[in-house]
Amino acid sequence: MSKPLIVVTGKNGQLGWELEKLAAVAQDGFDILFTGREELDLGKPATIPLFFEKYKPAYFINCAAYTAVDKAETEQEQAYTINTGAVGIIAQQCRLTKTTLISFSTDYVFDGKGKAPYPTDTPTEPINYYGYTKCEGEKLALANNPKTIIIRTSWLYSTHGNNFVKTMMRLMKERAEIKVVSDQVGSPTYAADLAGAIFQIVSSLKAGNEHYGIYHYSNTGVLSWYEFATAIRDEAGLTCKVIPITTAEYPTPAKRPGYSVMDTQEIVNDFGVGIMDWKKSLGECIHRLKS
Repeated sequence: MSKPLIVVTGKNGQLGWELEKLAAVAQDGFDILFTGREELDLGKPATIPLFFEKYKPAYFINCAAYTAVDKAETEQEQAYTINTGAVGIIAQQCRLTKTTLISFSTDYVFDGKGKAPYPTDTPTEPINYYGYTKCEGEKLALANNPKTIIIRTSWLYSTHGNNFVKTMMRLMKERAEIKVVSDQVGSPTYAADLAGAIFQIVSSLKAGNEHYGIYHYSNTGVLSWYEFATAIRDEAGLTCKVIPITTAEYPTPAKRPGYSVMDTQEIVNDFGVGIMDWKKSLGECIHRLKS
């Protein structure tokens, strides 16, 4: 008997890359197809139905996204096509082929005015266009396919691709001091940890777990970007001086939420997913980067 097929989009992004690395050592019981833009381009949504016709996956893990938060303010059409329109069409196709969809969203769907970790049912109120496209994509995915799981994550980093951890390490080697925003608070997410959680969720679904809807996943702990930067410096054994500044001192085209900590209890309850402490995961990532 043939194994159920998992399709993963965005194989060249941080999360897709970590999933592929993990699948090589840990994942049996499934056939897995990792796709990049060459195989499936979400910027051309008209090609999506043909892809589904050809492969008819049992699980579709959509790691592809438009993630340039500041550029999204001006490249609105492109951001909307990939993060909203394409996700809606993927969900429609999933319904037709009885495919379970796992798609990813962001802490940026919230306005950042919270004072305690956001439960999954917190009203969304994005303050930038990227957050808006992800928020609308969530709605379409859930409306178009009953077997949809949305996982919102925050401050994603990995040994692969462009991210805060790698940028900080590079800058700290080049400069004697750097300035980092200290009044935006959240929780980092190591993409390798999230990848492990995703495979755990898929195995749980295959075994008959029937939970769908919105979930939150990030590593445990609450900190500012400034605190994250100093931890990166210390963990990497660097000596650069890190100076805290305010958001007002570092204006960006897209507004950032001041508080974006999410309550992750539901994903633990429904799927038994373990969640690592942010500092332990950061240490693991930096160890890998240095080796």
